[in-house]
Amino acid sequence: MSEDVRLDVWLWRARFFKTRSLSSGFISRRGVRVTRDGVTRKLNKPASRLAVGDVVSLPLGAQIIELRVVDFGTRRGPASEAQQLYERLEARDTGDG
Repeated sequence: MSEDVRLDVWLWRARFFKTRSLSSGFISRRGVRVTRDGVTRKLNKPASRLAVGDVVSLPLGAQIIELRVVDFGTRRGPASEAQQLYERLEARDTGDG
């Protein structure tokens, strides 16, 4: 198994986006925050690499969700398989609305 995976691929495999193209577009337009070794960076490049243990923060609807990367997966499988790729940490209200 590889030691990292593209951010857009992981979000697609984890079923946060219906297509990889939507995942890539979201990252390019809005950005995603990734915390690794206590350092948080905003990433706007879909090809940015994720490692197991990284914490991914992204806005979905009126919330910001935080996910710890547990596995990369090898395909976009069913929802039950996708949920094995991450551990949901918390959701915060964005204050929009």
